[in-house]
Amino acid sequence: MSGKTGEVTLSTKLFYGFGSVAYGVKNNGFSYFLVFFYERVMGLEGYLAGIAMLIVMCVDAVSDPIIGHVSDNLHSKWGRRHPFMYAAAFPVAISYFFVWNPPHDLSQMQLFVYLILLAALVRTFITMYEIPSTALVSEFTDDYDQRTSMLAYRYFFGWWGGLAMHITVLYVLLAATPDYPFGLLNPEGYPHLGIVAAVIIFVAIMVSAIGTHKNIPDLHAPPEKKDFKLGDIFRDLLETLSNRNFLVLFLSAIGFAMAGGISSALSLYFNTFYWGLTSFQIGTIAFVYFASAAIALYIAPRVTKGRDKKTVAITIWLIAIGFMPLVIVLRLLGLMPENGSSLLLPILAAHGLVEIAIIITADILISSMVADVVEDSQKTTGRRSEGLFFAGRTFAGKVVHGFGALAAGTILSVIHFPKGAKPDEVPQEVLTNLALIYIPLLMFFYLISVYSLKFYKITRESHADNLAAVSARAGSGDAEIIAPQPSD
Repeated sequence: MSGKTGEVTLSTKLFYGFGSVAYGVKNNGFSYFLVFFYERVMGLEGYLAGIAMLIVMCVDAVSDPIIGHVSDNLHSKWGRRHPFMYAAAFPVAISYFFVWNPPHDLSQMQLFVYLILLAALVRTFITMYEIPSTALVSEFTDDYDQRTSMLAYRYFFGWWGGLAMHITVLYVLLAATPDYPFGLLNPEGYPHLGIVAAVIIFVAIMVSAIGTHKNIPDLHAPPEKKDFKLGDIFRDLLETLSNRNFLVLFLSAIGFAMAGGISSALSLYFNTFYWGLTSFQIGTIAFVYFASAAIALYIAPRVTKGRDKKTVAITIWLIAIGFMPLVIVLRLLGLMPENGSSLLLPILAAHGLVEIAIIITADILISSMVADVVEDSQKTTGRRSEGLFFAGRTFAGKVVHGFGALAAGTILSVIHFPKGAKPDEVPQEVLTNLALIYIPLLMFFYLISVYSLKFYKITRESHADNLAAVSARAGSGDAEIIAPQPSD
């Protein structure tokens, strides 16, 4: 049988998971601070910031599947994945530094172009790392439950990395000063954000790549080399990506990402203007998310024991959909404590603890469902396309930043959110309109996405059948040769 079955060592899980610190740090900056920085601090029009991120998302639409496909077919002494992981480390770190250090004398159009170019570089280079790195889960093990366990570690470290950076930004790099009581408006803090984040990204990638290097001989070999024909590449891509179960997950993930993008892009606006929280209080709430990630790490592999991932994932997401907007709905109904009340922060923190734990758990399960598509496709195509399938998942996640930034900027423009306003200077009518647009839009995308999941057909039993079919096809010599690769 191709791949490994049974337990994966703890050290492998830790090194595999730790690599997602890089993606977590990058995602946190792009999700929560990038649009705010360029719009509020650098003075870029909100709609231009949104359009810039949407353009970058279109670049991803081209680069992601290409990188995934090349990763699946690469021939090297370091296997299919690790050359990309090593090659991406420095370029993504240095480009991430410069995205937070734009020249201060740029016009609106120049700043717009700068944001597009630097954000595109960051996202292309992080794709070079993240897709091959994440795809390793389907090579480390074929086991239905072990894949969920491995991805739980990856999400755990990704969230902890992003949260640690988030808190460092709020408590240290952009802390309040006499000149800037609202520290997030301090332009001198963002270059430091770029430096710290770049170092963390580089270290996380290198630690994960070096730590999993020893596993290279046990990974799947690439398919036999073929003469380069562009038409063959596109035919292979189309055949692979037309897998029904992948298409279901991709469409569902796009919807989730759109909803999550709107939520994360407007998070600072809600925390700062709607709830009246200080940077210190926002950082305090972020601390509870560490516990959320730990809860998800514990829960995700256990809730699927003896159950199908799809059923559990749908159930968890339906719970999340009802729970996520609860505090905003209560405020609209006049049932939440007033801003400044000593009860407000504990309530928001408790809500965040449960909300994020649910979201992470559901994300882990859906990523594990993507991993199971590999053999479902292989039994038909004869090719293992881990990189290509996770490219789809990664691209969907990036929609968080592209569409979320565009939607956030558009919403702020539509409701005439005052530029440069301090937290106590925004009219209540504007804040109410923000909530009334935000909730229906969020629920629409989430419900469409959950409904899509019902068409995913891989079960625990059918996954075992897929493994048997792949093994039989490999044994007959009718598929790619699965063999150990030489290490260095």
